[in-house]
Amino acid sequence: MQYHVDGSLVPAEEATVSVRDRGFRYGDAAFETLRAYGGEVFAWDAHFARLEHTCEVLGMPDAVPDDLALRVAETLDANDLRDAYVRVSVTRGVQPGKLTPREDVDPTMVVVVKDLPRGGRSGTPVWDGPATVQSVKTRRIPSNAVPADVKTHNYLNGILARLELRRASSEAYRPDEALMRDAEGYVAEGATSNLFFVDDGTLKTPAADDLLPGITRRTVLDLAEGESFPVETGRYTLDDVRGADEAFLTNSTWELRPVGTIDGIDVGDGPVTRLLTRLYDDRVEATCYA
Repeated sequence: MQYHVDGSLVPAEEATVSVRDRGFRYGDAAFETLRAYGGEVFAWDAHFARLEHTCEVLGMPDAVPDDLALRVAETLDANDLRDAYVRVSVTRGVQPGKLTPREDVDPTMVVVVKDLPRGGRSGTPVWDGPATVQSVKTRRIPSNAVPADVKTHNYLNGILARLELRRASSEAYRPDEALMRDAEGYVAEGATSNLFFVDDGTLKTPAADDLLPGITRRTVLDLAEGESFPVETGRYTLDDVRGADEAFLTNSTWELRPVGTIDGIDVGDGPVTRLLTRLYDDRVEATCYA
């Protein structure tokens, strides 16, 4: 494998950054997880805009290079990949070991890729089966503490949630996604995913006040609105989700993943989940494989 580091392709075993890099020291960095289908990165403009937004919030508005799309394409080509996971990271770079960053930024830019199965109409899901979801005590950090609409390297909140899953696991029960609530106890999101559920024919998803509004989440909402069936964003309790008719999770890698159980209660997929999955596959097919 070869990765792109600071403008050059290097073998994976040589793809390193400095121990003085602020991304390593403080999580002072932005990233995006994307998916390439047939050599085309899906929803590139939306991912690029969010990466720029994150860098602006972090006070390094010019850190994203203009040729980022070319660097991603070169990394895919160098590894002979057309269907792939793509992760783009931009750190504030190497600076003295002080919490307050310098105004001048020399960012570190990294592109990492790995093979994924084909997507679209004839694609294969990356997940082995429906998600087993467990609610956790770890709460989503409120947006007035750390802005919820940015993707930074500081993922400690999600890590703590996933560690709760490990402690809850047994031979008979192995949850694979944590469902986090906000400070007031309302359902927010998964550790690495957004949540949708269907109640009495209405597609519902938590409002984006204290969660990361995912790119796949936005695509699903667009698809649902195009079908003209009821869509609602709001504040929901765990009981609302546990009693849902169907539920699924979204992120760029999973796409739409049905939820099998929440806190041991059967939920499963249904006609809305299956319809939106087909429409999402159609969108990928038309956008990237046509």
